[in-house]
Amino acid sequence: MSLQTYGWSMCFESHFAPYRAEGFQPARVVTESHEIYTLALGESEIRGELTGRLRFMADSREELPVTGDWVAARAFPGEDLSIIHAVLPRQTLLCRRAAGTEGERQPLAANVDAAWILGSMNRDFNPSRLERYLALVTGCGIAPLVLLSKSDLVPEASARAEILGQLPASVCPHLVSSKTGEGLDRLRRELAPGRTIALLGSSGAGKSTLINALAGAELRLTGEIRDADQRGRHTTTSRDLVVLPGGGLILDSPGLREAGLASGLTAEDGFGDISALGESCRFRDCRHEAEPGCSVRAAVELGELDARRLENFRKLRKEAEFFELREATSASFVEKSRWKAIHKMVKKL
Repeated sequence: MSLQTYGWSMCFESHFAPYRAEGFQPARVVTESHEIYTLALGESEIRGELTGRLRFMADSREELPVTGDWVAARAFPGEDLSIIHAVLPRQTLLCRRAAGTEGERQPLAANVDAAWILGSMNRDFNPSRLERYLALVTGCGIAPLVLLSKSDLVPEASARAEILGQLPASVCPHLVSSKTGEGLDRLRRELAPGRTIALLGSSGAGKSTLINALAGAELRLTGEIRDADQRGRHTTTSRDLVVLPGGGLILDSPGLREAGLASGLTAEDGFGDISALGESCRFRDCRHEAEPGCSVRAAVELGELDARRLENFRKLRKEAEFFELREATSASFVEKSRWKAIHKMVKKL
């Protein structure tokens, strides 16, 4: 393998030029879990650790490497270790609001070209969850595609897919089956050499099984479907960048317990149909709740828009607004505290 296999380009080369002059090596993070890294140097993989300076100078988790990042590293001859000194500028960054926190942004993957959002067609079928993932991905500036797995297990698969028929045409749900091979040819065509696809979905949706089917080999550990709830067993525990035999890279990750919209994202991402309808509302700032002359609510009454979809849009919008306000309030408090501390220091002089 070469660096180009992992997606190295002239853009990254230009950013790396100053580090090359200092004797550093370019490497891509292929695995990251709790600041334990595996780096691809092209011809080999090696364990990576952060310098104390990089960790200390980082103002947030976003400034530290995640799977998919390109970094400047220095290896030690004869040792299976490389020290990470810097993170190269990213082309994209997929992040969410971290679970159990007060709005902190948690980076999930970097330098992703597209994202496949995988949902199961059996008992775990959840259109609102898929729309949440879609809003998360498009809000990060990444092209999405919705995949519906395990279609071979559900006789009414096509009918369930129609529930998502109001999604934008560019992400129109695509039925796939790792068992029968349905829909896999289209996915293989998108796996161009050096192109990185992030695979997202709940635990047990079949992400690892799909990767194995596309690769034609058992690259990822999988678990049998449970009889109780027809969900697959959780097997992926870290975010890994997998190079497929035919070219292309898939970033496999554990199922997200929460897919909260990160602050700075808007719930309008992924709801282009509602935004388009909203242009005909009587009021430009219509929230599609109780305002007169609302074209969106009229579309629901006429059966042109799913009421569930509108309700999910409202929920995600309120969530995004809440955390944006919290972030702004927190930033204001920090700034005031900083100036108070400076004022006290000046008074003591």
